[in-house]
Amino acid sequence: MLPTLGMLGDLLVIERLPGWRNRLQMGDLVVFTSPINPERRAVKRVLGQPGDTVCVDPTKDELSFVQIPRGHVWLQGDNYTNSTDSRVHGPVPLALLNGRVLARIWPEPRLLTNSVETVPGKFTDPA
Repeated sequence: MLPTLGMLGDLLVIERLPGWRNRLQMGDLVVFTSPINPERRAVKRVLGQPGDTVCVDPTKDELSFVQIPRGHVWLQGDNYTNSTDSRVHGPVPLALLNGRVLARIWPEPRLLTNSVETVPGKFTDPA
């Protein structure tokens, strides 16, 4: 999740209150169990919710789109060029989400905000 978080060792405040999954918004950071390796947890940003149509990789010359199924989200890392995320393993089941990241307390304490940016000039409407 560079540059938002470090590679390892950041201490985070995670929301796990009842119903937190129902309050997810575009751009939220979430901790989830890897669908590829269940022993590993990762942090990624929510870029698609159930029913949304997302561009799999807007940096490619040929664009492809996927509709997010019910009970899933599309997660991507902030480091587009070096991130294993939904572009690799597809939509992630909500059941694998462990919590929503609210803040980093070490190093450099700060609140973490929603931040969704587009890749200029690469998106076309799939319709």
